[in-house]
Amino acid sequence: MRKRDVLVRKFLSAAIGFILNALAQLFRRPDWIGRVNRYSLRDDAFSGLTGATIVLPQGIAFAAIAGLPPEYGFYTAMITPVVAALLGSSWHTVSGPTTAISALVFGALSGIYTPGSTQFVEAAVTLALLVGLYQWMLGLARLGALVDFVSHSVMTGFITGAALLIALTQVKSALGLDLPRPEHLPEFVTALWNNLSLVDPVSLGIALSALVTGYVVKRLRPYWPNYLLALCVGTLVYLGLGGSDLDVATIGVIPSVIPAFAVPDLGFGSLQDLASPAFAIAMVGLLEAMSISKAVASKSGQDISSNREFIGQGVSNVVGSFFHCYPGSASFTRSGLNYESGAKTPLSAIFSAIFLFLILLLVAPYFAYVPIPAMAGVIILVAWKLIDFHEIAHIFTTSKTESWIAGVTFVSSLAIDLEFAIYAGVLLSLALFLNKTSRPFIGIGAPDPSEPNRPFKNAATNNLPECPQLLIARLDGPLYFGSVEFIRRQFRRFEIERPLQKHCLFIVKGVGEIDLPGAELMIDEAKRREAMGGSFHLQTRTPRTISKLGRFKVMKSLTKQYIHLSKNDAIADIVPTLDQTICATCQVRIFRECPKAPEVKHADEVLEEEPAQ
Repeated sequence: MRKRDVLVRKFLSAAIGFILNALAQLFRRPDWIGRVNRYSLRDDAFSGLTGATIVLPQGIAFAAIAGLPPEYGFYTAMITPVVAALLGSSWHTVSGPTTAISALVFGALSGIYTPGSTQFVEAAVTLALLVGLYQWMLGLARLGALVDFVSHSVMTGFITGAALLIALTQVKSALGLDLPRPEHLPEFVTALWNNLSLVDPVSLGIALSALVTGYVVKRLRPYWPNYLLALCVGTLVYLGLGGSDLDVATIGVIPSVIPAFAVPDLGFGSLQDLASPAFAIAMVGLLEAMSISKAVASKSGQDISSNREFIGQGVSNVVGSFFHCYPGSASFTRSGLNYESGAKTPLSAIFSAIFLFLILLLVAPYFAYVPIPAMAGVIILVAWKLIDFHEIAHIFTTSKTESWIAGVTFVSSLAIDLEFAIYAGVLLSLALFLNKTSRPFIGIGAPDPSEPNRPFKNAATNNLPECPQLLIARLDGPLYFGSVEFIRRQFRRFEIERPLQKHCLFIVKGVGEIDLPGAELMIDEAKRREAMGGSFHLQTRTPRTISKLGRFKVMKSLTKQYIHLSKNDAIADIVPTLDQTICATCQVRIFRECPKAPEVKHADEVLEEEPAQ
């Protein structure tokens, strides 16, 4: 009974501490407040206005990619960046709707609900809540370093596949054809080929006008709002060809640009269906946010806190879900433009949301005239810009491993679905990482007599002689449960190849990690060497490693006699314990501590000592 009470108290204490920590993170004073002055306010306001003009067409495009009405892209662009700016770590990163997240939202929900329907919209908002909770919990658990274990090639393969799917989804609107979803690629390609003769020239002309305008403006005037101008040109072409008299759909009237408060759908069935895709979206969102934050920080010189970014992204999605937002993350385009336009603090993202709201109050009625083919042209351009051909070429020409990771992720996104592609890429990158760490390098060393200090070098690569009785092995890599069996097999190989080297000096100076199975391996090897008539010595001088050896009972089992802080001390202690009869006839004598060889007498000296006949 008492033991149960103690456990209950510990659990309640941990839970209360976790909740207090979560609240403390919400109400902490932002560290950038001291940077705010009248000059920074001016710069942030200008950057915010620039960002608002960029996100205006992006909000419509990204909502369309997600299968949502345009206003939900605007809601996400107004609420999410404000919360992320207040709670995140980066001074320049701007959050909101993004292409990759929008594609994942559509992929997660389109198989369950009809895109654009009330159920689809409610599920997208609930998805934002779950995504935010995952990200928030990971931040509170201080797992910000988790993204470091996911290869960048996963994101490259995923974004490339997502971009291709996004572009293919817009072919239907750009050509005015009735085509199946591109997730079913063979059926899509077949239907497209069979219906090429039915292409609507009006829709094609509008889409091309928007696409070409956006591309040309970006090439000639990089800082102009090319997507907005592309929509304007596409709309003018539509109106010039006849407007409402044409059989071309438009975006339509936006009901409201004011995000109203509402509680997301918390039904058990919805939460159960969305739990798995929400985690995939949460991971992609965090990978996007961290890669963008670090990229901008490398230019600004700011230090980024991964845990705070996790919390900022998580809370922004949680809060956004109560204002009709779908999942968002950091935007590379808006973040880069925010920094380049002179933003000084995260207030620029808040100004951007305010300016976007004011602009929408003025221009929202005019979206009724924006044709869907023009939007399709803009989205195809967005998808094209997502594909980093230089990075793809770099991966496939420099690393076979990373090429496999990117390739598997890309193919999975096309052949299966985007959610599975993320899991496949992450699992493959982790499997390859574990395979690499499970096979650490073990080098056989010997002193180099050609240099004054006789430094220890790799015996095989430097063609150095070894001691006939002492094996000196150095481990470069972790000694943990994943590498134990590989190291054990190496020790057995050494026994077969070097049967006379019964004594072993194991150097773990370069070890990054030691766990209990690794410690037990060293204890077992010491017993095995002792049974062979030899000994097992350990050399390390890292305080953290020594502390772990003490905790895992290695020091107690080996005793201080067999644990050394330097190679010189180890050699000085080991050489006198070797078989001196072998040492007496040894021709190698690679250590200073080796006994001197007996003097060899010349033939005439031997004759003089012989008695006269």
